[in-house]
Amino acid sequence: MSAGTYTPKPGAAPLGRMIGAQTALETRMLLRNGEQLLLTVIIPSLLLVLFSTVDIIDTGKGKSVDFLAPGILALAVMSTAFTGQAIATGFERRYGVLKRLGASPLPRWALMTSKTLAVLVTEVLQVVLLTVIAFALGWSPHGNPLAVLLLLVLGTAAFSGLGLLMAGTLKAEATLGAANLVFLLLLVAGGVIVPMDKFPGGVQSALDLLPISALSDGLRDVLQHGASVPWGDLGILAVWAVLGLGAAAKFFRWE
Repeated sequence: MSAGTYTPKPGAAPLGRMIGAQTALETRMLLRNGEQLLLTVIIPSLLLVLFSTVDIIDTGKGKSVDFLAPGILALAVMSTAFTGQAIATGFERRYGVLKRLGASPLPRWALMTSKTLAVLVTEVLQVVLLTVIAFALGWSPHGNPLAVLLLLVLGTAAFSGLGLLMAGTLKAEATLGAANLVFLLLLVAGGVIVPMDKFPGGVQSALDLLPISALSDGLRDVLQHGASVPWGDLGILAVWAVLGLGAAAKFFRWE
């Protein structure tokens, strides 16, 4: 045995390993939280099954599931990247968790990166589950998978920025109420289950600029109508992503 074999070597782990460990922790916390599961899994799945099998809303020509599945996928992204992340991060900030983690060897930008990666992992699980349910209901998607992926990534960035902005500027209780209220409002008025042409012209023009409307309409254009790349919807999501992430980076308070 050579000298120094058991000599302590203090120091931070490699950055990649720290981000991976924090991402795994954030993902487990998301999946173990009952309220998070309600938002991310149960509500989207129930809405997809209910409105696809019961003729409640006129979704136009074709099968209801062909209209609903893209909108429910958009809702799943919003529920995880915005609502769930805003509430969880808001209470972590209130209880001082973020302040303590911010003082650890893990850089603050790496902590936010870990949270974003955890959101992406959760969304992959959501998309797989909702796709299986939609196929069981007779869904017939078509279109460019790369366009779908780009829409989901930009939608995640847009909602993640808005969620972090809310969590980093409002009190935890206010974030809880506001995030749930926004979720309900956008569920009804964001083209998820109610076609946008059901709204008056002026209202529809304003609603079309919302990130949930751009994401649901973009996914629907590709998966239901076979569009190649919905540039208009991608542009709206890109603007929201830049504004949301930029504002979150500038105004986020760690305490």
